[in-house]
Amino acid sequence: MLQKIIGIFKENSWRTLLTHLGLIVIVFVALILIFFFAYLPSTTKHGETVTVPNLEGMSLLEMDDFLKNRQLNYEVSDSNFVDKYPPLTILKQFPLAGSHVKEKRKIYLTINQNQPNSIKMPNLIDGSLKNAELVLKSYGLKRGEIKYKPDLASNAILEQLFNGKNIEPGDTIMKGSEIDLVVGDGLGRREFDVPRFIGLPVDEADFSIKGSGLNTGSVIIKVIDEEKILELIELAKELNIDTATVILSGHVFQQRPEIGTNIRLGQQVDLWVVSLDVEDSLQVLENWVNKNDDESLSNNSNEE
Repeated sequence: MLQKIIGIFKENSWRTLLTHLGLIVIVFVALILIFFFAYLPSTTKHGETVTVPNLEGMSLLEMDDFLKNRQLNYEVSDSNFVDKYPPLTILKQFPLAGSHVKEKRKIYLTINQNQPNSIKMPNLIDGSLKNAELVLKSYGLKRGEIKYKPDLASNAILEQLFNGKNIEPGDTIMKGSEIDLVVGDGLGRREFDVPRFIGLPVDEADFSIKGSGLNTGSVIIKVIDEEKILELIELAKELNIDTATVILSGHVFQQRPEIGTNIRLGQQVDLWVVSLDVEDSLQVLENWVNKNDDESLSNNSNEE
């Protein structure tokens, strides 16, 4: 009889235990569902967003109330200087305008400074115009006026100017400043006065012509007579040079263009060279030809 009563008790205990466990599971699942689908959305406002307005171009003061009315916060994270905007103007924002965020979200702002930062002036001299423009932009400087100056270096920076005066690399300057550039035109001096080659030996005259950025044109060897010698002596006096230099064999006694006339870089100069007789003419010619041959061999050797 006792064993039967114990058996009935054990059977009821297991049923009660299982019933309790089932109730506990049901309550736990219900609490989870209520938390995630009722309580959490009501406190976090899940699914409710605010559209971020466009703040760029607004002043920091007017933007403050503007954001508060839209349940948004802000933080100034950076500053820069742009001269076309007043101080404290908003230049950039993140998140961008049109983004959807939750209420109380913080908007990070970049504002315009009261004045630009100072920087060290970069060195633009001898660089190209294109490179100078890129360097100026990277330093936050503006390219001002470009002034071309006669120089063989085409588009090379010869001078860098600020307010009309040379500014040295490393000098302090404010960001946003305009830098004027003096640039080579690649032509050298467009026009200049023809130098004097009269009185020089023909090889020295040739060297001097090339050194002036000109080319030697025709070299005419001419026998001079006594009448011509007297004429050349008077010419030497006018040019204030040694008389002997214009009547010596192999020396230049005439040139074209004439001394003092305008000439452009790369143009030719023709020379007339003194010869005392026919035999001397052949000697002067031979010397001139040999000189040119030696120069050609030297140039070919350098190229190799």
